[in-house]
Amino acid sequence: MSDEERKGIIEVCCEKRFRDLTPGQIVAALLEEGRYLGSERTFYRVLKQAGVLKHRSNSRVPRKQVRPPARVATGPNQVYSWDISYLRTDVKGVFLYLYMIMDVWSRRIVGWEIHDVEDSSLARSLFLRLKERFDLQGVFVHSDNGAPMKASTMLMTFYALGVIPSFSRPRVSDDNPYSESLFKTIKYSPGYPRYFKDISHAREWMAGFVDWYNEEHRHSGIGYVTPNQRHDGTDKALFEKRNRTLLAAFEKHPERWSAPVKQWTHQPVVYLNPTSDQREQTKRSA
Repeated sequence: MSDEERKGIIEVCCEKRFRDLTPGQIVAALLEEGRYLGSERTFYRVLKQAGVLKHRSNSRVPRKQVRPPARVATGPNQVYSWDISYLRTDVKGVFLYLYMIMDVWSRRIVGWEIHDVEDSSLARSLFLRLKERFDLQGVFVHSDNGAPMKASTMLMTFYALGVIPSFSRPRVSDDNPYSESLFKTIKYSPGYPRYFKDISHAREWMAGFVDWYNEEHRHSGIGYVTPNQRHDGTDKALFEKRNRTLLAAFEKHPERWSAPVKQWTHQPVVYLNPTSDQREQTKRSA
């Protein structure tokens, strides 16, 4: 690449609208605008050479853990993941609790509430309200082994709603990866308050986050489209547009490709805690 092209990549990455996005998210957005400056790998290489590629969090390297039986989703509203996470407040030792339900297939947040206690009766009320918007009959709902999740109140509610409960294995910390990943996205997102003033502050901030996450966040696990785009099926048209932009760029400078042009594809199946065979099948179809 020329020095001018490298400079163009750096300038784009430093634009206000892109400053909190990863190179993969930036490349996807540019393709939808009909622009191709380079591949995701090229962006990382140029930024690293310029000394502006930095790890922006103190997150830990993931550890491999034993997985429970796999759940398979081929469309929305088939497999949900839910969990409860604490939120810090300005008062030392006082916490709020975020109850959150997501659709594993689309990564869409389908239900959430914040309370000042962790209680199975509150979780029960959340699922009853969710039933008013979605048909939960036959939906797998996965969670860890926390007390609210396995309380008789919750199990009886799931039975009445036709929900099939699914649980992580005891003493395995990351058997509920989609919810854990979502909570990490929340707490490492730009603008996340380390401490909330009160429950009203927490609910107001979370409402804005959920709107942004579902409507605007380009999720790496679903091809850098938003959860709502994945949920309603409009991701397929976006992938086609990206592919047309890539093909045009290839035809203009074929000498810059050392491998076939990457094709963006719709992922038809999502596994929760896949087996080795299912994981390999996902890689082959990607």
